[in-house]
Amino acid sequence: MSATDSTEHTRRDFLYVATGVAGAVGIAGVAWPFIDQMRPDASTRALASIQVDVSGVEPGMSLTVKWRGRPVFIRNRTEKEIEEAKAVALADLKDPIARNANIAADAPATDIDRSAGEGKENWLVMVGVCTHLGCVPLGQAGDFGGWFCPCHGSHYDTAGRIRKGPAPENLAVPTFEFVSDTVIQVG
Repeated sequence: MSATDSTEHTRRDFLYVATGVAGAVGIAGVAWPFIDQMRPDASTRALASIQVDVSGVEPGMSLTVKWRGRPVFIRNRTEKEIEEAKAVALADLKDPIARNANIAADAPATDIDRSAGEGKENWLVMVGVCTHLGCVPLGQAGDFGGWFCPCHGSHYDTAGRIRKGPAPENLAVPTFEFVSDTVIQVG
């Protein structure tokens, strides 16, 4: 084996490695725009959480806000609405799961588990999208005084639990918290 054979072999290895690196950089350069377009845009990231002032929402009133492109119902329930919701037996519910992102995933759909919790049982915060086909239900309507989806006839009670109609699940409760006595942060 001569000295030129040894040098030639080293050059060939270098060319293989350099070609491989250039190909990898080229593939990454072509793939990056496709990967980057999968990220949410700035307007979506900006709405990751919102703060809502509920100081003007009296008992019996509702407020609808937009969060992540979907309506969110915020309701200050009356004592009568709370009592009606508490009186419902879990066995009478079509969906016995609370569907509340703030508590355990398997929590029962009791009134307290659907509301803002102890001391704030009067407050409901729910994603305002029917769980049947994604319509927006009407508030203070339907057979149970809660929400009614006129598109296919789903009836929700005063705690946002499905009671009648084709919807399979209760209205979802998003992650939220009271950051003060009158401001709710959703998300």
